[in-house]
Amino acid sequence: MSDAERRESARQFFYKWQNKGQEKKDDQSYWLDFLQDVLGVERATDRIEFQKDIVKPDGKPGWIDAYIPETHVLIEQKSLGIPLDKPQQWHDGMTPYEQAKMYDNCLPHSEKARWILVSNFAEIWIYDLEERRPEPKKFLLSDIQAKYSLFEFLVNKKQQKISQEMKVSIDAGRFVGLIYEALYKQYIDPDNVESLKSLNMLCVRLVFCLYAEDAHIFGTNGHMFHDYMDQFETKDMRKALIELFRILDTPENERDPYDDSPLSQFPYVNGGLFAREDIEIPRFTDEIRDILLNKASEGFDWSDISPTIFGAVFESTLNPDTRRSGGMHYTSIENIHKVIDPLFLDDLKAELNEIKAIQVEKTRNAKLMAFQDKLASLSWLDPACGSGNFLTETYISIRRLENEVIKELKGGQIFFTTFENSPIKVSIDQFYGIEINDFAVTVAKTALWIAESQMMKETEDILLMQLDFLPLKTNAHIVEGNAIRMDWDNVCPRSKLKYIMGNPPFIGHQWRGQEQVDDMAIAFHDLSKHGKLDYVTAWYNKSIDYMKGENSVAAFVSTNSIVQGESVGILWDFLFKKGLEIQFAYRSFSWSSESTESATVHCVIIGFTADKSNNKKILIDGEKKDYVDHINGYLISAPNVFIQSRGKPRTEGMPEMSKGSQPTDGGYLLLNVKERQEIINQYPDAEKLIKRYISADDYINNRYRYCLWLKDVPPSEYRGIKPIMERLEKVAESRKNSPTASVRKDANKPMLFTQIRQPTTEYLAVPEVSSEKRRYIPIGYLTPDVIGSNKLYMIPNASLFMFGILISNVHMAWMRIVAGRLELRYSYSPAVYNNFPWPSPTDDQKLKIENTAQGILSARALYPNSSLADLYDPLTMPPELQKAHTANDRAVMNAYGFDIKNMSEADCVAALMKMYQEMTK
Repeated sequence: MSDAERRESARQFFYKWQNKGQEKKDDQSYWLDFLQDVLGVERATDRIEFQKDIVKPDGKPGWIDAYIPETHVLIEQKSLGIPLDKPQQWHDGMTPYEQAKMYDNCLPHSEKARWILVSNFAEIWIYDLEERRPEPKKFLLSDIQAKYSLFEFLVNKKQQKISQEMKVSIDAGRFVGLIYEALYKQYIDPDNVESLKSLNMLCVRLVFCLYAEDAHIFGTNGHMFHDYMDQFETKDMRKALIELFRILDTPENERDPYDDSPLSQFPYVNGGLFAREDIEIPRFTDEIRDILLNKASEGFDWSDISPTIFGAVFESTLNPDTRRSGGMHYTSIENIHKVIDPLFLDDLKAELNEIKAIQVEKTRNAKLMAFQDKLASLSWLDPACGSGNFLTETYISIRRLENEVIKELKGGQIFFTTFENSPIKVSIDQFYGIEINDFAVTVAKTALWIAESQMMKETEDILLMQLDFLPLKTNAHIVEGNAIRMDWDNVCPRSKLKYIMGNPPFIGHQWRGQEQVDDMAIAFHDLSKHGKLDYVTAWYNKSIDYMKGENSVAAFVSTNSIVQGESVGILWDFLFKKGLEIQFAYRSFSWSSESTESATVHCVIIGFTADKSNNKKILIDGEKKDYVDHINGYLISAPNVFIQSRGKPRTEGMPEMSKGSQPTDGGYLLLNVKERQEIINQYPDAEKLIKRYISADDYINNRYRYCLWLKDVPPSEYRGIKPIMERLEKVAESRKNSPTASVRKDANKPMLFTQIRQPTTEYLAVPEVSSEKRRYIPIGYLTPDVIGSNKLYMIPNASLFMFGILISNVHMAWMRIVAGRLELRYSYSPAVYNNFPWPSPTDDQKLKIENTAQGILSARALYPNSSLADLYDPLTMPPELQKAHTANDRAVMNAYGFDIKNMSEADCVAALMKMYQEMTK
């Protein structure tokens, strides 16, 4: 089946199934039609199994709606109108995905699902179970007409790793790389700045020509550019290209009327893409000819590229800065939609669906036309747009909505009288961007032109009529410059703008160059304590100043550091006082750059406005979406509280927490197992001078290291031990060479740690860094002869009651919000402990917690050869330890007066925040 036939079959599938479908009655017909008509599967009934029998966890029989054995695809089908993200009363409150996952858990290992699909006929949500926290990729029924290739994985294992659209786009990027390298070698001075700019512009023009011929923009035969260039010998191709560029920039009415050469058949492009005649074009070689005409033209179809993906791949391939860093980087379309869907797209889709449901045709058509006018009136700004992928995907999404309107109006047979010159009202001149890299600016414009062409083709398919793409009539407003130092009002008047969005650069304070330091000072001219904030926060302050007094909304991807630790008190207290209100937020998740060298950053997405509203706010955590009244700076539904660093616990009577002791010794006071034994073998009396030394990693993984601990030891006891004296000599030398004055001062005390905080009694050890995969940080008791390092926090004289509280789910919930993060790992600090709201238990409640705390220690003791890493791995945690923790959690929640059965972790933190607010009044 050809692409044209498949596209038509997908269109017919949409028309057949729009606005209908009942579970159990229509699901088999729906999926058979999908496999046969959309995907072209022969003998579809042999490839899919309906009503697959299972035994549910309660022992009762159950049925999977549909299952595709060869690709391990499990399908849960719901009736039209059933929401896919809401709990179902008749399925124990599970969402459709949770129900499907429960069914999958009942399958034997050999049949476990690789993918789960949930559908209500109008939508299909896809979950990739290879993701650590699967999040749905959502498709409307109308999307299938253009994106049917993305469903190849249903019946083709080869398509399960990468979609055709993505593959074509990445392959196109590789061809561009080949062209770039071959042309680069032909420049007289290829590293000259102007030569590089010419080379980049030449590649952009060649890509446009390759795309334009395959998309039939240049002519109906689809190989016009290839045939024109192919008629010239290699030595003449440079001149031919110069003449082609000139004719593409010349309107038809200004051309030689007597010219009937093949060159005269090319259309006028406009848009400034071919305007510069002074770009440097090198001589062509046979290698360049082969790449351009054979590999990149004859053997490849550019019309299938995704402009959203390709624009970024293109920019990464050719931008000298990103080329040096290695790999092709772009933001996946799914991640872009995490920003734009809650920012505006979900609301616009819902509004359109309400209009389409109107029964009176005249009223419906009037509302549809008004909705189209609304789409054409909106404006978007990405103030760190890069190659424009957020703008491009937004344009495509808005045009798809407009195409739905056009299709509805066509169904009412009124489109001929409604539209004058073109039925399309949405244009790329509604899109604004700021980008500091000159080449990325050009790529962003080109990607939007390609998107405009592809969406016009979809409109043509709806109307069954041809529309004129050339000459280019619109132009995106992509401005080159430093967004932090520009007045955004000069790019797009604030009164005109509705939405700000994007993925500004992440640069922590320790990695900033002088230019970024200066940028931060400009952006935070009204906040002196901005030094430790991430660079991305500059866009927040610029945005809130720009949006003041306007009904506009912004959403940015940001590092999760801006909602953790001390950043919250600095940034969000300041922004809230300026009138910022968080409208929606994705809590911390892994944001993977789709790249040849995949870079994963742990991010949040925050949508905000300067326009105070009483609307419900949306808080998203993985697959869970909650509608709340308020979202604070920690991204929880709780009051605006800001946890401050402090030296002592707020709760009276609690022992102080301190860091362990720090050697600052060049490594010479520390010993491994072998080094310790060698000294003891030679000097048995030295054993008492060597103590176990334990960091967070040593403690959790039960690793053994040692240190020379000579505090209060007379010199006569170690002066005669040669290996100890040699080590002390090296410690002194290391400290003398330190850039820190206090360390240099301690060079005269090489026998002692530079910072000594070791308790003289038993103490609770709290690891500074612990894996986010663990439900509990492995806290425990150590004796005073075990020396805690500066990577361990210590609480001396901690009672069993304190241990029970600190190891509980209540304290862990607080910690997950208040602690900082190292990547995604928890980074504990005294601020977590010192600000923690303790309960006021009765004597019985306190005794109960002491007993359950001892139960945890007893359960650990059953496995003396297992490390805490073994015991607290979610996959290997022993049942006895799980049971002990559950009992302790219940006892602690009871002491707080919390609802054990119905309180979520977010509810628990919100309650603790209120307690903190009372404590600090």
